[in-house]
Amino acid sequence: MDNRPVPRRRTGAVRHLLQLACVVLACSSQLLMVEANSWWSLGLTPIQRPEMYIIGAQPLCSQLSGLSQSQRKLCQLYQDHMSYIGDGARTGIKECQYQFKQRRWNCSTVDSTSVFGRVMHIGSRETAFTYAISAAGVVNAISRACRDGELSTCGCSRTARPRDLPRDWLWGGCGDNVHYGYRFAREFVDAKEREKNYPRGSREYARILMNLHNNEAGRQAVYNQAHVACKCHGVSGSCSLKTCWLQLADFRRVGEFLKEKYDSAAAMQIGRKGKLELKDKRFNNPTPEDMVYIDPSPDYCLRNETTGSLGTHGRYCNKTSEGMDGCELMCCGRGYDQFKTYKHERCHCKFHWCCYVKCRRCTTLVDQFMCK
Repeated sequence: MDNRPVPRRRTGAVRHLLQLACVVLACSSQLLMVEANSWWSLGLTPIQRPEMYIIGAQPLCSQLSGLSQSQRKLCQLYQDHMSYIGDGARTGIKECQYQFKQRRWNCSTVDSTSVFGRVMHIGSRETAFTYAISAAGVVNAISRACRDGELSTCGCSRTARPRDLPRDWLWGGCGDNVHYGYRFAREFVDAKEREKNYPRGSREYARILMNLHNNEAGRQAVYNQAHVACKCHGVSGSCSLKTCWLQLADFRRVGEFLKEKYDSAAAMQIGRKGKLELKDKRFNNPTPEDMVYIDPSPDYCLRNETTGSLGTHGRYCNKTSEGMDGCELMCCGRGYDQFKTYKHERCHCKFHWCCYVKCRRCTTLVDQFMCK
């Protein structure tokens, strides 16, 4: 009988590998937690005005969650900008929810940290739109804050007089400073992506390029749709003289423009040179105004913890519509429940001299349809 001791080297090696795997998993989970945080969360929590803090102090910036290291440094330099970045994020979130209210994915916010949840881990069209509309919201909010004199580093627009403006029209007033808004939004929003360090050509690197491209698409949408607005002057509204300035487009118009870009977004993949390239070479290369994505979208029909899909169970649908809001598509063929509910609305409104409108309150019984 062999009484030699059994060698324990293999057991020690296995133990070492298990310990190493635990460290790697811990680091990966920590990285996921970091990735789950987003500056979008500034749109869900009110931010105190910086008058409460001493210039250069850190309490304001240290209290804000979701900021990357570079964004936190920018926060310390531009504390008076932070509440308007929050306003921009909030505007972007609301516009996203408006544009997708009749879609299976309706831009729902799931928590105050990641905001949109795990669905943003997928490089889909929906993720592309979210990045674009939130970047657009920051440009919009900062540009308006400059015009209103709320920020210490900018003021009214200094855009040069358009060449096609009639000579007898005055170029002045206090326009929206879209140039400053664009530059600041690029510096702040892109900071989180630019500080990441992944191997060139990797999937993570492709996602960085996708995010940066869609951020730019959102900024371009606001910048390019700014237009000249004018006001008449003269006796009894004769409009013998006009004063004109640069004005941002209504943000609903920006949202509609970006929704069109979402519908025509380009499917991309990482190329040999470490750049995004079209998956289908038959299409034209996307411009800076276009959206790009690298992953196909989930169907969003069922709740899925892995993808972050909330599903469409309990969503209202339109029985007579053949579009995405129709019960057949919204409910993914699962069927729907029908019930009746009372709808209250103003009716029989009359104008009374002078000067108010008086309405009655009408109640009607209407049919509602909800996905199973």
